Amino acid sequence: MTDGIAWLAAPQPIACGGYRVVLARGLSHEELAGRLASTVEFAGGYTAVPVGEHTNSSFTQVLDDALADPFAGIDIGPRLGCSGGWVYAVACGCWPGEFGPLEAVSRDGAHVFLLEYEEENGKPVPPQFEYFHDDRLLSAFNLHLNSSWGYEGVQGDPATADRLQERLTAAGLPDPGRKRREVHLTTLRIVQDFFGLSLPRDPIVNGPLPAVLLEPA
Repeated sequence: MTDGIAWLAAPQPIACGGYRVVLARGLSHEELAGRLASTVEFAGGYTAVPVGEHTNSSFTQVLDDALADPFAGIDIGPRLGCSGGWVYAVACGCWPGEFGPLEAVSRDGAHVFLLEYEEENGKPVPPQFEYFHDDRLLSAFNLHLNSSWGYEGVQGDPATADRLQERLTAAGLPDPGRKRREVHLTTLRIVQDFFGLSLPRDPIVNGPLPAVLLEPA
């Protein structure tokens, strides 16, 4: 029995502000951290610097300390782990808007999945799902399944996106009458089952995990 990913639909499941989780197959967690560092949208390039094992709260303190140093770079970094054949990176710090597209992270045959929700963004921003493989976006949609951010339904390569859309349609979605959190939970369960995704809740929420700071290269 695994935890799946549907637990991310709970209010503030990991930390205040929402979640940004990248799951990958075909990479080590060190490789994943290095590739994610290369997507930071700041000039000059960034690298991943290991800082030992940390809980969410202790790593938040490390990031706060880094923010106080004007030469330390930006105050973000992932905590990393492995479970059930998946490698994962859970972003900590002020991550919204700091990362670029993940196509290049999926190069050389890697499978890369993004789950992201800026829960406290006042716009509001819907939760997002994206799946990349071999430098290509294969499927993406907002997990509220509405047109609030310019598109409805699943976008991407028809071979993957259309089959995922069929699962959502079979579940009666989109349904404007359902509460957004219920739709969020349902869509996460569909994605979880369709791709076989798994993310261990207890180590992420309560335990220490290897952590890296993203610093200028």
